[in-house]
Amino acid sequence: MSEQPRHSRRYREGLAVRRSVLGDAHVDRAEKASTDFDRPFQELITETAWGNLWARPGWTKRERSMVTLALLAALGHDEEVAMHVRATANTGATREDICEAFLHVAVYAGVPAANQAIKIAKQVFAEMDGETGAK
Repeated sequence: MSEQPRHSRRYREGLAVRRSVLGDAHVDRAEKASTDFDRPFQELITETAWGNLWARPGWTKRERSMVTLALLAALGHDEEVAMHVRATANTGATREDICEAFLHVAVYAGVPAANQAIKIAKQVFAEMDGETGAK
């Protein structure tokens, strides 16, 4: 799907940031899978989350990545945790950073939330490292 001229500057900036964090393949899959029903949602998150929030100055992508992971883990958004763990390959957040973020989750949001996030991260790391059948 090609970018339409009707999109705002903030949307275009957001799309560039989204691609830099999640990768072209992920964004291309999301755009290809979008329908008339969910296209407005895709546009909303691209402009708002990526264009208004992630594109702000002041924090690095690494810092935003760690905060995002902590919030997603605390709220139990497992699929998003996995996606953002994968995205750390593009944000500069290290595995040690992720561990620290999840330690904060344990204290401030609960051990079960952190435990689940750590389990997800370990599975994603195993996939990223090319391991199979990792637990």
